[in-house]
Formats: sequence, C-alpha cells, structure tokens
Amino acid sequence: MLNFHKEHKNLVLTASVVFIALSIMIAILPAFQMQETEPIPDQKPLTANQERGLQIYVSENCMACHTQQVRNIEMDNVWGDRPSIPSDYYYSKKRMDVWRQSPSSLGSERTGPDLTNIGKRQPSEDWHLLHLYNPRAVVSESVMPSYPWLFREVDSFMIGNDEKPLAIPKEFFDKPGKKVVATKDALLLVEYLKSLKQTELPGENIGEFIPALRKIQEEGMSGNTAGGGLDGASLYKQTCAACHQDNGKGIAGAFPPLAGSKIVNDEDHEMLIKIILQGYDARPDYGVMQAFGDILNDAEIAAIATHERSSWGNDAPPVSEEDVKKIREYVLNELNK
Repeated sequence: MLNFHKEHKNLVLTASVVFIALSIMIAILPAFQMQETEPIPDQKPLTANQERGLQIYVSENCMACHTQQVRNIEMDNVWGDRPSIPSDYYYSKKRMDVWRQSPSSLGSERTGPDLTNIGKRQPSEDWHLLHLYNPRAVVSESVMPSYPWLFREVDSFMIGNDEKPLAIPKEFFDKPGKKVVATKDALLLVEYLKSLKQTELPGENIGEFIPALRKIQEEGMSGNTAGGGLDGASLYKQTCAACHQDNGKGIAGAFPPLAGSKIVNDEDHEMLIKIILQGYDARPDYGVMQAFGDILNDAEIAAIATHERSSWGNDAPPVSEEDVKKIREYVLNELNK
C-alpha cells in the first residue's frame, strides 16, 4: 500500500499520472475529436468583415459576460431555437495559429444574455450601436458598460466615410451642433453580432439527433397560447419590444412610439404591414428599422400587428394572416418588376 506521507516519490509520480490522464481525457482527446467537426449543410461562413468583427468581440472581452452556447435545459430555451452543437462554432478549417483552432468567444459567465441567436432576436443595426454607446439608452436596468471609444463626436458628418451617425435620446447626449458617429470598429462588431444566427438542422429525425429538441420547439419557442392561436403580445415582446419598448412608447430620439401612432391606428393596415415586411428608413430623426419579412411568417406578423393595433390605447381593426399574405405577394411582385 502506498504511503504518500513518507514516500514522496510515489506521491509525485501518482499526481503526475493523474494529471496526464486528465489532460488526455479533458483536453487532448476532445481536441482531436473537434478536428472531425463539419459545418451544418446550410451554414454560411463568416465574411471578411464579420471575421474582423469577431476579432473586435474578442479584444473587447465581450465573452466575459456573454455566452454563445444554448444548453439543453429549460432556462436556456429563450435564447435559441435549439441546443447548441459543435458544428455551430465551425468557422473555418484554417487554424488561427499553432495553438488555436478558433477564437475563444463562447464565454462561461451569464451576466448578460446569451448571444447564440442575437442576430435573429435583435436584427437592428441602430439598436446594437446605441446599445454599445450607452446600454441604459435602450435597456434602463442594464449593467453592461458603455464603449465610448468605439464612437466619435464630430461637428459635421460626411456620408460614405465608413462611419455612421447615431440617433441618441437627448438625456444621453445633448450637445447642440455635435453628432456622435460609430467608427468602423463599432460597425464591424455589430456586423459580427448580427451574423450570430442558429442554422437550421436538416432532416426529419432532428428530435433524435438532439434529445428534447421537439419539446423545446413545440413548447418553448412556438409562442402559442393555450387556445392554439399565436400570442401577439409574446411575439411582440420577443421581436419588437427592445426598440419600441413594452409600453409601446419607443425611445425618444431613437425609436418611434407605437402608442398613438397614425400608421398603427390607420384603418388601412397596408402601410404598417409593409413597414414590418420591408423595414423603414424615412425619418432621419429616428434609427433605421430592420426588415422582418425573412424572419417572421404571415401568421406571426398578423399577430404582432393586431397586438400593436389593440394595445396602449390604440383601437384599430385586427389584421389577418390572409391580409399579410396578400401584401407580401404585392411587395414581392413590385420588387421583381
């Protein structure tokens, strides 16, 4: 029997063997297994700008507070359409250097929300830029630090110089004659964040491929009410509330209010549906609204529009799925002319 109190050589030898065994099991074998990782069939590689944005994400240490991995547990259902798999982190077969296959970007802390699917949950470039400039401007209770070095204050702004002006509420920036512009680094970082979207997995046996996925899709992510219809309030909260806020009042100087809006309350819902489908960039005093035509289906848009037209004092007729379908077809026909 080994006596580690007196036989120090045996103690060192045993500790060394345990250390080597654990290193092989925890580090070396998984590293070799990862070499066989293949991308999901429809997964798009990062563009040059997105790769540069990834480098900025790493250099700013965003992973100290944000993860990029959805676990197969109930509390993570809100962050992604499914649990994460190794192929989600497949960037390139080309190694970064001798020691690293890919950047350390996943993180382990959950001080902030998981970013696995942030490009789908929050597709607005203006929202991300304002959030980086001052997180409290869009999320009042946020504990995230500001990143002012990614922005510049200027007296005038020239279009086309790789920078973009921000629409900022006066309470966060009130300097007459001055303008805040996002630098190229800020735009690249946002481009990377917007690229973070879970790729749909192929095949009908997807539930067997990832245990409990069907339950997550059907119960956690469907947005269905007990009565079987889509819950417009829940969909609005997931898709629109970050900019227009839960109370529909928007953010002054950044995102317009929906409460009392003439467009929302118009008897003719065509303009509202077109804005949701195509986005909106006609008011220089507000940020650009992202198009949701490729993100939301007709039933989801109808549910959201109906919620907006019947909430916060608004009183307009509901919108049906068929209404949205007709307007979508009209918009597509116009674009194809």
